[in-house]
Formats: sequence, C-alpha cells, structure tokens
Amino acid sequence: MTLFTKSLCSACQEVKQQFDLEMLGIKLEELGPDNPGALAHLAWHELVETVETKGLPILVLDDSSSIADADEIKDYLSTITKS
Repeated sequence: MTLFTKSLCSACQEVKQQFDLEMLGIKLEELGPDNPGALAHLAWHELVETVETKGLPILVLDDSSSIADADEIKDYLSTITKS
C-alpha cells in the first residue's frame, strides 16, 4: 500500500501520526517539488484528478483501488490493525 501526502496538510499529518505506517507495510510518498517521482507514481495510478478534486491524503491499496478521504483512510487502517 502507498499513502500519498504533502507537507502542511493537516489531514495527512493526522493519518501519519495516528498509525505506524511502516509496521503496516505502507509506503509513504510525499508530493512536492523535491519528489517528482511521487507525482509520477500518483499519475501511474490515474489519481491526479482525484487530488485536484478531493485533495490528499490518498491511500492506494494493494489491489490498486484507492481511498481518498482522511476519515475513511483512518477507518480502514483501524480495521486492519485490529485483525
């Protein structure tokens, strides 16, 4: 799984602080001018328009589906940490 975030994003920070992403096997991709690869990866998943309409964070699951809402991401991650 990959979590796309950006700096100065309060919703992104909430998700990163609430969960041990490394322990969950989640790769963190921070969008910004210093990381063009993250934007390319986001584009590969066809999620650039989603970022423009819904914002970040976006969690891409192992099956390539995605969750584009911080509360839904936290709910999903809560369920997998309990299992």
